Amino acid sequence: MKKILLITLIFICNLYALKISSSNVKNANTVFLEIQKENISDVKLTFDKQNINFFKNPFKENSYYALLPISYYQKQKEYRVIVSYIENGKKVFKGKNLKVVDGKYKSEVINVPKTKFKPKASRVQRTKKEYSQAMKVYKSISKEILWNEDFIYPLNTKITSNFGTKRVYNGKLKSYHSGTDFRAKNGTAIIASNAGIVKISQNRFYSGGTIVIDHGHGVYSCYFHLSKMNYKVGESIKKGAVLGLSGDTGRVTGPHLHFSFRINGLQVDPLNAIEVLNKVRK
Repeated sequence: MKKILLITLIFICNLYALKISSSNVKNANTVFLEIQKENISDVKLTFDKQNINFFKNPFKENSYYALLPISYYQKQKEYRVIVSYIENGKKVFKGKNLKVVDGKYKSEVINVPKTKFKPKASRVQRTKKEYSQAMKVYKSISKEILWNEDFIYPLNTKITSNFGTKRVYNGKLKSYHSGTDFRAKNGTAIIASNAGIVKISQNRFYSGGTIVIDHGHGVYSCYFHLSKMNYKVGESIKKGAVLGLSGDTGRVTGPHLHFSFRINGLQVDPLNAIEVLNKVRK
C-alpha cells in the first residue's frame, strides 16, 4: 500500500512540474510555461512546428520558463504542447493541451480601386530592405536576460487604437493593426518599458522615428513615429528612461505613439505580453 502511495505521489509531482499560464489562448497572445524541478537540463518545447528553448529563470530556484507566442494567423483549434528535458541521463516528455481561440478583433472594411495605392518601385525597395533588417533583429535571441523588474507602459494616456484590428481591403484580410496606439501630442516624453539594449534607432518609411529595445530571451519592445530619438544602436537603456519624443513621422495621419512587441520573432499583443512577462518574476 505504501509503495502504491509513493508511486502515486511521484506521478503527481511529475505531472505538476509543468505549468502553463492558460489552456485557452487568443491568437496573437503569449503563453507562459514554467517547470520547477531539480537536476534537469536541455528543456525545450514543441508547438505546431515551432521549437522553443526554455531559459533558466534567474528569479526562482530550480525554475525554467518559456514564452510561446501565438501567431495572429494561427488556426483556431486544440493543439498539444510537448515539453522535453533531460533527467538522470534520460529524455523525459510532458504534454499539455492548448486551445487557440478567436481574439475577436474588430474589422475595418476598406473598398478601393486596385490601382489607387500602387506603391512606387523605390518605396517597395526601401520597405523590403527595412523589413529584412528588422526581422534579422527580431529573430536574434539573446541568452542573457536584460531586465530584473516588471514591464510598464511607455506612457499613461488614452489608448486610441487597440492591437489586432483587421484591415479588410476589397473583401480580403490584408493586414492588421500590429500594436497599441497611445494618444500623444508632438514632443511627449516616451519611456522604455524595461531595461535592455537598443537594436534599432532609425527613421523608417512606415514607422518613422523608430526605437527597438532588446530585453533579452527573444523579447523586443518597439516605439514608432518618434520625432526625436535619444538613444543609438548598441546603447543600454534603463526601465523608465526617456527614449525619445512622440511625433507624427512615418506613414501616419497624426501624432501618437505606436507601441508593439515581438517575442521569438512573432508579433504579439503588447499589453498581453507585458501581463505575461510579469509572471516571470512572480
